Amino acid sequence: MSQPKIACLILACGNTLRGDDGVGPWLADWAEEHFGDEPRVHIISRQQWTPDLAADLAGAETVLFLDCSVESIPGEIKLRAIEPAQLKPGIATHHTGAAELLALARELYGAAPRNSLLLTIGAGSTEFGETFSPVVAAAMPEVQRLLRDTLSTLLG
Repeated sequence: MSQPKIACLILACGNTLRGDDGVGPWLADWAEEHFGDEPRVHIISRQQWTPDLAADLAGAETVLFLDCSVESIPGEIKLRAIEPAQLKPGIATHHTGAAELLALARELYGAAPRNSLLLTIGAGSTEFGETFSPVVAAAMPEVQRLLRDTLSTLLG
């Protein structure tokens, strides 16, 4: 008998000792507080996304990646659908992006989530520290609302 699929896998990434880089783990903790009793939700928070997470992705209907973005305007919130990347020989294992993880799940396990979303907030500072920059701190209520609404929609 095969394992039942996880309805919604939340994969958070970030370093809580590097200012805004800790957004992913912080949001994962928030999701755990608000959706942790929901058996269809599984939450994993790491400093980095690594190839071993492909196995978790292969067993999920939907994945919601949570991270900060150094490419975005500080405080800018983005929620977008993502597709598996084209795998290249010699994929880096030190840090694997969301699209690469999706591709690894498909390549190694023959399955990937049907729906894949990436929620990011533009980092204002990734200097050493355990607090968010003012611009990211000001955006957190909106990120929480978007995360709550997205999870509520995904879970029906």
